[in-house]
Amino acid sequence: MSEYMGRERLPVIVSLGGINGAGRASGHHALARMGYEALGEKSRQRTLASLASMMGLDPAADNERYILDHTLIRRIESNHFDVDSVLWNQRFPTESNGHPVNFDIERRHLPEAIPPSWKVTPTSVTHVNVNIQGHQEFLLPTNREFEVKAAGQLPTGYEPGDLYPSRSHPRGLEMTVCAASDALGNLGIDWEQLQRRVPADQISVYAGSAMGQLDSAGAGGMLKARYNGKRVTSKYCPLSLAEMPADFINAYVLGAMGSTGATLGACASFLYNLKNGIADIRAGRARVAFVGAAEAPINAEVMEGYAAMGALATDKGLRALDGVADGVEPDHRRACRPFAENCGFTIAESAQMIVLFDDELAMEMGATLYGAATDVFVNADGYKKSISGPGVGNYITVAKAVAAARAMLGEEAVRRGGLVQAHGTGTPQNRVTESEILDRTAEAFGIEKWPVVALKSYLGHSLGAASGDQVTATLSMWHHGLIPGINTIDGLADDVSHSQLAFSTKHRKFDTADAEYAVINSKGFGGNNASATLLSPVAAQRLLQKRYSEKEWAAWQGANERVVSAQTEYDEGMIAGTIAPIYRFDHGVLADGDVEVTADKIRVGKFEVDLALKNPFE
Repeated sequence: MSEYMGRERLPVIVSLGGINGAGRASGHHALARMGYEALGEKSRQRTLASLASMMGLDPAADNERYILDHTLIRRIESNHFDVDSVLWNQRFPTESNGHPVNFDIERRHLPEAIPPSWKVTPTSVTHVNVNIQGHQEFLLPTNREFEVKAAGQLPTGYEPGDLYPSRSHPRGLEMTVCAASDALGNLGIDWEQLQRRVPADQISVYAGSAMGQLDSAGAGGMLKARYNGKRVTSKYCPLSLAEMPADFINAYVLGAMGSTGATLGACASFLYNLKNGIADIRAGRARVAFVGAAEAPINAEVMEGYAAMGALATDKGLRALDGVADGVEPDHRRACRPFAENCGFTIAESAQMIVLFDDELAMEMGATLYGAATDVFVNADGYKKSISGPGVGNYITVAKAVAAARAMLGEEAVRRGGLVQAHGTGTPQNRVTESEILDRTAEAFGIEKWPVVALKSYLGHSLGAASGDQVTATLSMWHHGLIPGINTIDGLADDVSHSQLAFSTKHRKFDTADAEYAVINSKGFGGNNASATLLSPVAAQRLLQKRYSEKEWAAWQGANERVVSAQTEYDEGMIAGTIAPIYRFDHGVLADGDVEVTADKIRVGKFEVDLALKNPFE
């Protein structure tokens, strides 16, 4: 192994948490749901138990079929909206020749004051016929069938806002609280103890959402309220902001006072924030970094926007792919088909979090080493024709990510292949462009049969949180030694490049000692390309063993036994349903009187911040 890292601080991943259509990320449960068919009986039962707890089901009952059917991608359920009857305002113009116009509407949609030019005739208990004379153009509320009916949804029955006093929080922020709590619980280290060892300004939090909070409790409610005759509340505007997931983590989960914010890069946003966390730790600005993203885009208004672009897989498109007659419902479980004949991506909801320590802190605290996050490379596309179309910048990010792995692990380790987590959206453009990029990069670095993972076939595309899904699942793949197959496809499309790539529709076991790195690839609208280099637990531990003495390593192992025990206890509590999300509203709030300021330091409550900064230009 090269001396690439020198004595620079190594950002190691010490916890993961989150929720998506496959369940809970901690305990490696979400990945187990995706690879369910390849698990042994004991692992299957634990996976079902974890999901049953989330879904509010009797753990003693035989729930297997129900759980499997009500997780991952599926038909959009009514807690989001009714895809068969979406409310909208339809324009009704009268004919230009002055002839009367007739139409049927529901009684409940009649205006309180009927205009004189309307003649209303009952046609049933619920509907009336309206005959209008003269030249008019008006809007009336009516209903229509939504053309997109599939999404990657949280397990049925799991409502994050019911688990803590959510007070009308937007869904994305409810998910954030649960995901951050999951990552903190899975850390296995007492947070108060950690705060005593890490200065207050050396805990960074970077988390956001690409779209912001657009449901009815956020910006969606703010923009529609007056139109619908309702009041705009004081929560709509601030809670709609895209960086609000980071703000909620600071204010209600961690009580952190370090660097914070969200860097947005469309569908690559999680990796943009991971880049910030890595940079803080490598530069010594932070010793701890919470990195995450949350997205809750399953509502009619947001999906309408993507559907108008032709980006989403519609029922019509799925029927055409499968040769199914009109009126027959397609298989919504197979809506997302990466690298195959496909017709668009499938939108999804998710909130994912990882925790980074610098290597010295991880050793000191006995933290579990899930891997290391060493680099994230971001490059734009240059001039573009279509702002939403793919471009050439992704060649640069992927090549740099592989080169970074080579610099740390050596030529042979890179050629053995590692893993590549493809963006793999399920669109015709993605399958062509991304496969070409991965194939040509593999050839350039001498990689043969590079294992390609495409998790959106299970989870859908959670926009800003999508690369978070990829990162947490990769950590779990190293745990299980399992790569979920792209089981929604029958085979690759003819225009997919794959001379150096290894695709599979079946689950694959792999040797975790050989797959020492992973490249996480993400492509966002506007030319927001990002690729991350992760080291496996085996590679990360080998690197750290070169840095620390045998005595220091033995001390870490002893401390880690206690941490693993706490992590196991947390997982058991979550499965038993005895652990609630952390939500510290109005808890330990500090005021002006709690602050002491001198020229050398600031003391805020029990926390001390050193002001003895070095001159960076000397």
